[in-house]
Amino acid sequence: MRIIGGKYRSRVLAEFDGQDVRPTSDRAKEALFNILALKLLGARVLDLFSGSGALGLECLSRGAQEVVFNDFAKESIAILKKNLVALKIPINGEEAKISNVDYSVCLEGVRGEFDLILIDPPYRFDYGIKALEKISQRGLLTENGIAVYERDRPFEGEIVGLEKYDERKYGKTYFTFFRRKEKGERNEGQ
Repeated sequence: MRIIGGKYRSRVLAEFDGQDVRPTSDRAKEALFNILALKLLGARVLDLFSGSGALGLECLSRGAQEVVFNDFAKESIAILKKNLVALKIPINGEEAKISNVDYSVCLEGVRGEFDLILIDPPYRFDYGIKALEKISQRGLLTENGIAVYERDRPFEGEIVGLEKYDERKYGKTYFTFFRRKEKGERNEGQ
């Protein structure tokens, strides 16, 4: 696993042993960051299920101002810290903040809005849907902010207050893109 673009390009990241964790493939990651390229410079990012931190570190490499990394697993946080040290990014400095709590606790406790929220939960759970609902309820996206939900199947349904505006498939990975609904715009059925 490596960083594919920006100032840390080609740097190899520490990753998990075994098959329990599913990192985003380089092909899918490259496609995602090509889509997000113009949104990253100076962005405030939340990497909600950060794992090793690969997606959030890619954001920092490409010009994000701050990434809040969150993961419930202590093993994930240990690998994330190892990667931050290898890249000489101060832990809990201005660029990288670490939270080691359940995603719902993180979403309840974070302050301010984000330009980008990355949601890459374990595929076997629907944590992403609950996360999107909480993001909408708390108004955690900036006016032009984007939430990206990564999973193994297309997104079906609606999230009150958010608009699904794009979805892309790369191999077995689907990226679904959400933004705030315009004021006065309502979900059907309301």
